[in-house]
Amino acid sequence: MKFDLQQLLSPRVMLGALGLAAFLLLLTFGWILFAAPKPPQPAEFISVLTVLPAPTGMPRTLATATPASAQLPTPVPGQVSVSGYVQISGTEGQGLKIRAAPGLAGEFLFLAYDTEIFRVQDGPQEKDGHIWWQIVSNYDETRAGWAAADFLTAIAAPQ
Repeated sequence: MKFDLQQLLSPRVMLGALGLAAFLLLLTFGWILFAAPKPPQPAEFISVLTVLPAPTGMPRTLATATPASAQLPTPVPGQVSVSGYVQISGTEGQGLKIRAAPGLAGEFLFLAYDTEIFRVQDGPQEKDGHIWWQIVSNYDETRAGWAAADFLTAIAAPQ
């Protein structure tokens, strides 16, 4: 059997071969695109901020004797006074700005939230139309500053 090279390389045969190659190439790319497994999509992360209220109880400590000359006056129940305890209230969830000095111009230190309990350390001082008391947290001495009396409720000493 003898092949005619001219007949094998005719434009019609060449176009047919190119067409078949193009068809097979498209078929291969289609299979790769649609049959191959999809890579996993990166997970979407949602950032959630949870604000935990500070503990309201005072840590238990051992009682120590205090010399009579060093004893502070007993606070009057229901009234804010030095050495008494207060609870933040009436902020409607907004928190109370505790400041470095009495007055609205005092540097903002931190927010104290409703139900937090503080010990009154100093005061009262009147400034900017408010009465200010210096308060200190029972559980963290660094949480200390001046607070407006409008949002302080006198309470009995925590147990």
